[in-house]
Amino acid sequence: MEGKLFLVPTPIGNLEDMTFRAVRVLKEADVILAEDTRTSAPLLKHFGIDKKAYSHHQHNEHKATSEIIKFLKQGQKVALISDAGTPAISDPGFFLVREVLKNDLQVECLPGATAFVPALVNSGLPTDAFVFEGFLPVKKGRQTRFKKLAEEERTIVLYESPHRLLKTLEEFGQYFGEERQASVSRELTKLYEETVRGTVAEIKSHFENNILKGEFVICVAGKPETKKTKADGRDYK
Repeated sequence: MEGKLFLVPTPIGNLEDMTFRAVRVLKEADVILAEDTRTSAPLLKHFGIDKKAYSHHQHNEHKATSEIIKFLKQGQKVALISDAGTPAISDPGFFLVREVLKNDLQVECLPGATAFVPALVNSGLPTDAFVFEGFLPVKKGRQTRFKKLAEEERTIVLYESPHRLLKTLEEFGQYFGEERQASVSRELTKLYEETVRGTVAEIKSHFENNILKGEFVICVAGKPETKKTKADGRDYK
C-alpha cells in the first residue's frame, strides 16, 4: 500500500491554534520532516509527540526528496511541518509536493494556521479579491515588482522582516502614493499582537517611533478603478 505525504500547519505563535487533527496526524506519521528541528522539538514535546523530526529545508530539499519518495512508495506516512504556519506558503514544501505528485503519490494538506489570512481579514481592506506576494525580491527585480503592483486593483498582501519594514513602506509611498490605505500586522496570535491601519504615510510614521520586532504582514489597498466615459458622455466603470 502506498503512503501519503501530509502537509501539517503549525501555530504561528499561539500553541492553542494547533488542531486536534494535526496532533493526531503527527502522532501517526512514520516520518516527520521539519524546517528546523530545533524549533519543532519543543512543539512536538508540548503535544506529547515522542518522535524524532528530520530536517527538510530549502538547502537540502532537492537532495532529500528522492529518499522521501522511496519512503512513500514503501507505504509510509510522511508529515511535513514548517517553523510556523502552513508548509509551502513562503516556506519549504512546494518542490516536495510537486515531485510527490509527479510520482502519482498522494498528498493531503490539513487546514490550519497561516499568517496572511487573519492579517487580511483584520485589515478592513477588500477581501473579495486579493493577491498574495509572499516576500518581495530584496534586490534584483524589486523595482520592477513595485511598478507592476502599482497597477494592481486587488488588495495586495505580503510578508516583511523587521529590518526591511520601513524601507518597504517608503517604497509603497513612492510607487503607490502616501495616501494609499494600508494595514500592517505584527506578532499575530502572540501576546504583543498589533495591527496598525491608515495611510501608508501614517503607518510608516507609527513604526518610525516604535520598536520593530516580530514578523510583519503588510496589506495594501489596490489601485482605485478609474472611470471611463462612453460616447454619450456617461461615466461607467
